[in-house]
Formats: sequence, C-alpha cells, structure tokens
Amino acid sequence: MSPSTATTNSPGKRFKPKSRVKRGNSAPLRGLTPLVLGLALWQIFGAVDSPYFPRPSTWVEQIVDFYGSGALLPALGATMRSLLLSLLIATIIGTILGILVGASRFFDRALGPTLEFFRATPSSAMVPLGVLLLGYTLTMKLSLTVLAAMWPILLNTRAAMREFNPTLLDVAAVFKMSWFRKVRTIIMPAVSTAILLGIRVGAPVAIIVTVLIEILTGVTGMGALLAQSQQQYNSAGTFALLVLIGVIALAFNFCIAAIEAFFTRHLPPS
Repeated sequence: MSPSTATTNSPGKRFKPKSRVKRGNSAPLRGLTPLVLGLALWQIFGAVDSPYFPRPSTWVEQIVDFYGSGALLPALGATMRSLLLSLLIATIIGTILGILVGASRFFDRALGPTLEFFRATPSSAMVPLGVLLLGYTLTMKLSLTVLAAMWPILLNTRAAMREFNPTLLDVAAVFKMSWFRKVRTIIMPAVSTAILLGIRVGAPVAIIVTVLIEILTGVTGMGALLAQSQQQYNSAGTFALLVLIGVIALAFNFCIAAIEAFFTRHLPPS
C-alpha cells in the first residue's frame, strides 16, 4: 500500500465530525423557513386594515406599545421566574421520588397508585382546586406547574433505577460508603442521563401549563397579558404576544437541549 493510499484511508481523513456538527446545528434554523415564508406572504398580501388578521408589521408596533406602557417586562419576568422555579422544583422532587420508587419495591407499591392518579389527572382540571386552596398567587402557579412537569423526570428516573446494576451497591457496601457518598458517586451518575432527558421533556410541559394558568386565572404573566389583549379585541397585540411566547419557548428549549448536550458530551453516540 502506497503512502498516499494509507493517508486517504486513515480514520482522520475518513470522518469529518466538524462538518456534521455544522449541518446538525443548521437544521433547526432551516425548519423555521416555512414559518418565515408564511409571515412574509402574510405581510405582502394581507389586508391593511383587517380587524382579525392584521399584518405582522403591526405586531412589532404592539410589542413596542406593550414595552412603552410598562406591561411587557413585568409579565415576562413573572412568567420566566415561575417557569425556572417550577422546573427546578420539579427536577428535585421528580429525581428523589424516581430514585425511591425505582429502587424499592415497597415504595413502588405504596406510592404507585397515588402517582398514577395524579399523573393521569389533566393539569387544567387542577386549576380550580389550586385557586380554591392557594388563591391567585405565585405559589398556586408554581404548585400546579411542578405537578405537571415532574412526571417525565420521575418516570425516566424510575426506569433508570430499575435498570441499575445492584452489584454497584455491593461495592459501595464493601467500601463502607455513606448514604450521601453512595448517591453522589454511584446512583446519580447512573441516572443523570435519564434525568436530563426528563427535564428536556418536562420543560415544554412547564411552559404550556404556566401560560395556561396565567390565561385562566389572570395571575401576572405573559398568559394574563395575552388574555387581556384578547378581551380588548386587540388582534395585533394577541398575535404579537403569541409569537413572542413561541420565541421564548423556542429559546428556552434550545437552552435546555444545550445543557443536556454539555453534560452528555462524554457519552458515546447511540
């Protein structure tokens, strides 16, 4: 074999991971092309004074008006604050319950029916009960959002614990590890991928439920501002807030996916 042939067939020349990464990162942007094209056609061929389907250019004007009136930033801050707090609390509760239920048959039998009952109950059906018990407060919004978002995390963690190799716990017993060290060095690394996947699935649920609660109850947030705009028959403002909520959700999901990719970068590709 000649040197040129060996160089051509070497692994370094055969694979080009950098180009693959670039193509993969551009795919989501290409997926927005139909949306951008549709908005452009709407702007060009839409009626100037349509009361129900205003041109997208009027949406930008409404966003500026919301910002100038001082209503946009408090609503955005309230939604993001409740969203981040609820996802953090859902991650903690879902991880703890998932480990307990997945590692112990006793806890699985004791908590299983109750967990299945709450998991099958629609989040929107819990809003009246939450308002009755907690009022129109941030605590109510957080509680209901946590209850909806923790299930993917809990179920993924439980599934990972059921596949956990019990021999690792025997090794921990031999070395007389404390409970905290056992969880930190053995259990958490084994279930971390499942937890991150659960967070990625639970994040869109948290966004949906947060905005839905704000729409139904009028608690301060983007959903309440959207409902108020709809009640005032402000079509341009309604479309503008809807698009803004979608952009925020897209950016939030992108951040969650980036965090997951960062923590799982050492794992081999599936």
